[in-house]
Amino acid sequence: MLTHARRANLIAGFAIALLLPLMGCGDGDGKVSILLTDAPGDGVETAVVTISQIYLQGGDEEGGRVVLRDEPVTVSLLDLANSTSELVSEAVVPDGDYSQLRFVITGGYLETKNADGSTSIFATSNNYAGLPEGAVVAGQLHMPSYGSSGLKVKFDEKLTIEGEQKILLVDFDVAQSFGKEAGNSGRWVMSPVIKAAEVTASASITVEVKLGAGVVLPTVEGTAVTLADFHAVLINDAGSRETLPLTDENADGTFEATFKFLIPGTFQVDVESPASVSISTTPGDPVTVQLASGRDSTQAFVVSGAQPQ
Repeated sequence: MLTHARRANLIAGFAIALLLPLMGCGDGDGKVSILLTDAPGDGVETAVVTISQIYLQGGDEEGGRVVLRDEPVTVSLLDLANSTSELVSEAVVPDGDYSQLRFVITGGYLETKNADGSTSIFATSNNYAGLPEGAVVAGQLHMPSYGSSGLKVKFDEKLTIEGEQKILLVDFDVAQSFGKEAGNSGRWVMSPVIKAAEVTASASITVEVKLGAGVVLPTVEGTAVTLADFHAVLINDAGSRETLPLTDENADGTFEATFKFLIPGTFQVDVESPASVSISTTPGDPVTVQLASGRDSTQAFVVSGAQPQ
């Protein structure tokens, strides 16, 4: 599941390069921390939700609920790009198996871009507390049952708590999670695409780009193009696209961009040149990268040719 403004999957605020290692807790209880992050989305300028409760659900739907947080927090999803927010810190959880993580979401709003460049706001109610001052609500944002039974995040495998700390990275894919309802109702619907992974270290992909021997970037309309005008592109398996500018902080001629706090999976990595320049690279782009939990991956590209469009 927003522009770069950017790509939206739910997590904000604390930029963390390394997550906590597993720690012994003892006495038949474990601890759980939850970090929220996002994946990008197009067409949405702002996406805000209020999470009123977070809990783990055991295998028995009638019981086994362990509340991790019951203090409401309002999160701006687009601020989560390439960062995380710690929503739960070391909540004590009885040892056992858990099948779902649930977020009780009691309100929210979207600001979407219109064809003429203006924007419109769609909210769960006209008096939603998270709305900016003076906001005019153009239509409804529908969140079916998320304020009661909660938004369910299922684990690929059951989460087992056995006297140690578990850190869950939850990725809210904004680009895949909001859509306009068919017909002329003017209503938007939140149908989130969320992934959760148990992690002990953040996963990231660094893209490196440099010029090949003898390659000179062209001058366009009197301005010399440099690799600082290029962007690294990351596309996840749902098709959500994120771009980051390339920079050369150590001035060694290799320009870099790092996509942080990624849920393990398959990604396409690409290099995007300015519209005025056509390039070829070695290897050819895009490149498929399989990212494992807790692993940092680097994908290098060499610009082997460049010419003005």
